Amino acid sequence: MPPIDDHPQRYKLANELHARPFPAMASPCTAAYIAIKQSGPSATRDRSLDLAHLTNLLDRHGVAHPQPGATHYYGQIGKHWLKWEQHTEFVTYTVFSEGVRKHAFDAAEFEVFPSDWLAASPGQRVTSVLLRIENESDQDQITTNLRDWFVPESLAVSSMLDGAAVSAGDFRIDSNGHIRFAVFAASHTGARRVGRIVQRLCEVETYKAMSMLGFGHAQTLGPKLNALDRQLTDLMGTMSHETAVPEETLHALLSISSELESLSAQGSFRFGATGAYEAIVGQRIEALREERFMGRQSFGEFMMRRYEPAMRTVQSAQRRLDAMSQRSIRASNLLRTRVDVDRTAQNQALLESLDGRADQQLKLQRTVEGLSVVAVSYYAVSLVSYALYPLTEVTGLSKGTITAFVTVPVIALVWVVLRRIQRR
Repeated sequence: MPPIDDHPQRYKLANELHARPFPAMASPCTAAYIAIKQSGPSATRDRSLDLAHLTNLLDRHGVAHPQPGATHYYGQIGKHWLKWEQHTEFVTYTVFSEGVRKHAFDAAEFEVFPSDWLAASPGQRVTSVLLRIENESDQDQITTNLRDWFVPESLAVSSMLDGAAVSAGDFRIDSNGHIRFAVFAASHTGARRVGRIVQRLCEVETYKAMSMLGFGHAQTLGPKLNALDRQLTDLMGTMSHETAVPEETLHALLSISSELESLSAQGSFRFGATGAYEAIVGQRIEALREERFMGRQSFGEFMMRRYEPAMRTVQSAQRRLDAMSQRSIRASNLLRTRVDVDRTAQNQALLESLDGRADQQLKLQRTVEGLSVVAVSYYAVSLVSYALYPLTEVTGLSKGTITAFVTVPVIALVWVVLRRIQRR
């Protein structure tokens, strides 16, 4: 093949599809799983803290570190196998151990994670799971184990992957703080298929727990939306009152709109993430290809009855927030239009008032102009009279007679001159 330059991310993106294979777990075995999320906006967290926490655990077993900037790791620590994955908001640790203890879901199974190491975690536990994988026995024995290990009211059981295993869990936190899952693998089920079932169960629990963070946010948001809804309704009711001051109402509406926009900005990521996690939960359960086991409730049915109502509450809160934001915007636009109309009417009245004042000013100006003609004519007649007084001796006319003769022509001349000046 002729030489050609590869895209700088070609190998990285291609290898990403194969970087997180399913673990191989031969039954009987146990798995301890924990998901850790940093507090605050964990999507923009300092991811180097996650890697440093993993490195601390590996150093306790003298194991080589992963590459800088790694987002996943799989390797042996002592007699166990560790699978570490870094996700958008959280990191997960899964430790697989051969064999099972005599007492099911013994708290000692989680001691593979040292307590001081857990205390030094850069985040908080979202969920932790203990899984017990046994070889499939008769249905009576499975029924007995389910009765002893789980809460019957919440128990979900199903046969998965075309009869490869029977899996069960009640999604309740036990006295040790862990969720319990049991897997009864068929004799013909390979280690990779067992690992696939275990990983899918852990993913279902993790993404279920992460999506429930959106439910918690929706519950916190409810009282705030109720208060803002009442304020918005009251303000919209006062908009039609003639006594209401539009500017004050508009200011209050803009205040509500800004608060709604702030709530929308704060919850946009959480609501979006909740929708994505909910979709993943459904996909993971569907990938397990459940079949009913002895008429028991399946995982899909459990989610339909217990989980989906919470997700609908989240969706309802998001739609309500969006609807209130749109309603406040429409109300603000209507009130702004009313304010503009009022201001236009005020401007029209002001213009009419200015027109009246202009007319008055014009009349006053004309009056002043008439008076100015008289005043100028008075002084002009006086000057002309003084200039013609010597003619009294020649003509025999008196000063008063001469003044009378020049008055009218002088006034006419002054009027003509002033008119020309005004026209210019």
